[in-house]
Amino acid sequence: MESLLKKALQEANVDYLQITVEERRQTQIEYSGPQLEQIGTTTSRGGNVRACHQGGWGFVSFNDLSNLKGYVREACRQAKMVGRKRTTLSPFPEVEADMRPRFEIDPQAISLEEKESLIRSYNQIILSAPKIQTSRTIYRDLRIDQYIATSDGSLIHQEKLYTGASLRATAKEGTNVQQSLESVGQSKGFEVVKGLEERAEEVAKDAVALLSAPKVTPGIYTVILDPKLAGVFTHEAFGHLSEADFLSENPKFKERMKLGDRFGPDELSIVDDATVPGENGSFGYDEEGVPSQKTYLIKNGILVGRLHSRETAALMGEEPTGNARAISYLFPPIVRMSNTFIESRDYQLERMISQVDDGIYAVDCLGGNTDLEMFTFSAQKAYRIVRGKIKGMIRDVILSGNVFDTLKKIDAIGNDLSLFGGLGGCGKGRQYPLPVSDGSPHLRIKGVLIG
Repeated sequence: MESLLKKALQEANVDYLQITVEERRQTQIEYSGPQLEQIGTTTSRGGNVRACHQGGWGFVSFNDLSNLKGYVREACRQAKMVGRKRTTLSPFPEVEADMRPRFEIDPQAISLEEKESLIRSYNQIILSAPKIQTSRTIYRDLRIDQYIATSDGSLIHQEKLYTGASLRATAKEGTNVQQSLESVGQSKGFEVVKGLEERAEEVAKDAVALLSAPKVTPGIYTVILDPKLAGVFTHEAFGHLSEADFLSENPKFKERMKLGDRFGPDELSIVDDATVPGENGSFGYDEEGVPSQKTYLIKNGILVGRLHSRETAALMGEEPTGNARAISYLFPPIVRMSNTFIESRDYQLERMISQVDDGIYAVDCLGGNTDLEMFTFSAQKAYRIVRGKIKGMIRDVILSGNVFDTLKKIDAIGNDLSLFGGLGGCGKGRQYPLPVSDGSPHLRIKGVLIG
């Protein structure tokens, strides 16, 4: 493969050329209620050529390697057709690397029958609970064998492995329908999905409990977010605003996201870190061959960084961060997050709760929406806090507000950082799902609008 790629690169007559080749193998099993809806393993092989000339890009994807030189010539032709200015790519030293994932149990060593038996057992646990109307249980593993070669002289071979499962329960009583969801996913092996019996029981239990939980009274509350919901908030409401392709095309928000400005209390630090071992958003090199790294976005309350590809880094006069990612060889890389989280501080959850006289403890995220700096998130479940004590479960807790105002209202950050991947991923620019993780310690935020 290496010699094939090097020979094809010699066809380049543009400012920059990159060839990516991948082989993908995925197993997926899905239960909907008691019915097995999907089971099987698929494989695919293909790649793409990206060419840049005088600022114009050409992109060709393919499934047949036999005409690789022809694809190179076509991508170069496209780039020359649209190029009208200077190519701006942040320079980067050439890299030669060979990286393999670390795991305990290779999913390919587990038979399809054993995988199906395990996911069926979780599904049966959910369906056996009273008042459960239906379930949706999914297993997936994906192995990617990837080569990246560039005209800069880089040649990278890396394997990626993702394994995960999703457990959803739907409970019904009359016209009242409630759902609960648990999703796990990591860049590890089959060990990720073993031992989820208690989680399956908890998913069913929560869905049933929500049937009798009273609706929240709308108002302004002090809210404590658990690490899952706080992580989703960090990723969706703030992380996407830190992606430099968005910022470079939006002068208003580029000024709003001005490095050096205060965005929160001294205790607040937000990080994007693709080097965390085993997390869904971890990788050795991005789809441009730039090494993964830890990037501070906010440090001690101050905006200090953003996420870049080589092109956006050059456009904004900054350094590339290794965040050019694509969901497969069918798509060109764009600026994406990896593992995005708030760093731990020193507050214990018990102390955090004890200092709230009238508030809400919001747990996990059922869904949400962001519109630039405005956000709306629905907690999967929540509890009232009364005079420093957790009381009964409540439902229909929807948090909304302005992300910049909300970050400044954080007044306590826990000591219990947790990261969460999942079976899904992040969506952007018609590319979904991209494996990511997000997380946080528990957060306490004052003056949150609850609807």
